[in-house]
Amino acid sequence: MSETSKKDAAGDVALQAELLRRAVGLTDEIHARTDKAEELRRLPLETLQLMRAQNIHRVLQPTRHGGAGAHFLGMAEIVETISRACCSAGWCLTQYCSHNCLLGYWPAEGQDEIWGPMPDAVVAGVLIPACGKAKKVPGGWRISGRWPFASGVYGADWFIATAFAENGDGPPVAQMHAVPFKDYTILDTWHTAGLKGTGSADVAIDDVFVPDHRALPIALTKGGGNAPGCAVNPEALYKVPAFAMFSINQSVVALGLAQTTFDVYLEQARTRITRMSGKSIADYSTAQLKVAEADVAIKTARMLLHDSCERGMAVAARGEVAPMELKTELRAKATMGGKLSAEAVDLLFQLSGGAGLYDSNPISRAMRDMNCIRGHITQNWDVNGSNHGRVMLGLPSADPGI
Repeated sequence: MSETSKKDAAGDVALQAELLRRAVGLTDEIHARTDKAEELRRLPLETLQLMRAQNIHRVLQPTRHGGAGAHFLGMAEIVETISRACCSAGWCLTQYCSHNCLLGYWPAEGQDEIWGPMPDAVVAGVLIPACGKAKKVPGGWRISGRWPFASGVYGADWFIATAFAENGDGPPVAQMHAVPFKDYTILDTWHTAGLKGTGSADVAIDDVFVPDHRALPIALTKGGGNAPGCAVNPEALYKVPAFAMFSINQSVVALGLAQTTFDVYLEQARTRITRMSGKSIADYSTAQLKVAEADVAIKTARMLLHDSCERGMAVAARGEVAPMELKTELRAKATMGGKLSAEAVDLLFQLSGGAGLYDSNPISRAMRDMNCIRGHITQNWDVNGSNHGRVMLGLPSADPGI
């Protein structure tokens, strides 16, 4: 492999590093608006504009359109950084990054239509095909449906609507469709216990035409270089098994939330005195044990997530299709990373006592946000862990998407 092709396969390494540096520089300003995000039930415009201006959502966008086409670890580090500052901002950012990554699998004409006039386009989406139906018509599809949990949609220019598409006499095919802002309606449904600032409203689409070049079956995202976008995007990123890797995107948000919650708790506990006994919290062996457990859980979660990034990218760099056992392992390990992060926040909330009950305490918000993160299918250990176990035992995968 020539030096040029090595660089192409790795994406723009220098830009990846620069985007992480920019993310670190944004944290104080983003953190300052966490309360406003909760009040608005969506990200403040200032936060959206800040992230967009610094292009951090473009870390997984193809270099052909000015993105970094980065190693998956580049996304993980940036999203964890922003999630430490504001969980809702990190959650929206990881959606924008993942959907930019998916568009890299699309036909070149579809990518060019979206990014040609607007290279920094923000893309939201929902990857649940049962929410919509697509009917084949000359030159494309007519799509209708309603999609819940469209995180970050209030700041988006495009929306990826996944639906079951007609397939002749055969069973419907799970297919993604890129739809511009003018063709969908946002429904104000996001009234929730946590992740309030994500603005994860419902999206409705009523009989909208989507040309063929803006549609892509999920089956073409399973890795190995068979996606149409691989003809124009040389980066290894677009050869990863996308849906096997996307548990990482959500789990790094949980990781960032757990890390900042740990940091906040330590700052509080080192000087906290119990009201009943007058003893320092730091003197209690039970507190010491739970702090140690939370610390190790967070560090183990980070190792699992980074290892999943490395292993998925290594297979993609060789142009291979990952075996199913590895795909389910990547999904399960990333889910375990989220599970450990959530357990760390549970421990810290328990240690916070009555003080942790107040909305003004960041640990209270962390508990609410983390419990909502747990509801995402990528964070469901029973589903993702059992699927990995069944594949190791010689049974077929129960998840057709990976």
